[in-house]
Amino acid sequence: MKRTMIATMLVGGLFAVTMPAQDTRIAARKENQQKRIANGVKSGQLTAGETAHLENKEAKLNKEVRTDRKDNGGNLTNNEKKQVNQQQNKISKDIYKDKHNSAVQ
Repeated sequence: MKRTMIATMLVGGLFAVTMPAQDTRIAARKENQQKRIANGVKSGQLTAGETAHLENKEAKLNKEVRTDRKDNGGNLTNNEKKQVNQQQNKISKDIYKDKHNSAVQ
């Protein structure tokens, strides 16, 4: 048990050291939005079409982030971070709208 806890702490510490704060926020927000989508599917608030549409938007943004990082030696520029944040805001609003419309599964 102690070994597992220590290993988890070490891996978490390495992850925090290797990723700048903004990048960890992007990753955390991405994970949160995926949980919101999954919750909507589980509760029946999202239809299959809405889910597919949201997942496609997420996938497109993820691909864009990977491409931008590849082009910049593994990092995002400040402008790219701003753009990603704006896109995540839009996706977040779309998740809310789709979860709270009259369509149900």
